[in-house]
Amino acid sequence: MDGDDLMRIAIAADHAGYRLKGVVAEVLRDDGHDVDDLGTHSDEPVDYPGLCAAVGREVSAGRADRGVVIGGSGQGEAIAANKVHGVRAGLCLDELTARLAREHNDANVLSLGARILADAFALRIVDIFLTTPFEGGRHQSRIEQLGDIEREECRLRHDV
Repeated sequence: MDGDDLMRIAIAADHAGYRLKGVVAEVLRDDGHDVDDLGTHSDEPVDYPGLCAAVGREVSAGRADRGVVIGGSGQGEAIAANKVHGVRAGLCLDELTARLAREHNDANVLSLGARILADAFALRIVDIFLTTPFEGGRHQSRIEQLGDIEREECRLRHDV
């Protein structure tokens, strides 16, 4: 891996994803990535929405190139991260969804289910997510349409 491949990655998990978060963060650091661990820092029960939103905000603000959120199923974590303007979080539970999330959706946050994925398979999904480029082309207009929806929703909310 050369220096051009290295990324700033924000990562967070709830208590169900805490252990896997540690595994993922350690491997990412060993690979040379700059990892910002936003919590949780134990397996004590904790709510995930704020942690996942914090990851999304780091990505949206450009302080992180990508984000990873981890929970029991990963579903709620993806939903929470997607509430942040500019985030395109994908729940990826296999290699194909990780590749397509990047190629077709330019996903910038990966959501994983720690109760579903074995460590080695989760690490493979992370690797694919981080190394797969966005295809652009016909997919670019769809990404722009998603941005249009976000902006319209923001205007509607501010007009209320």
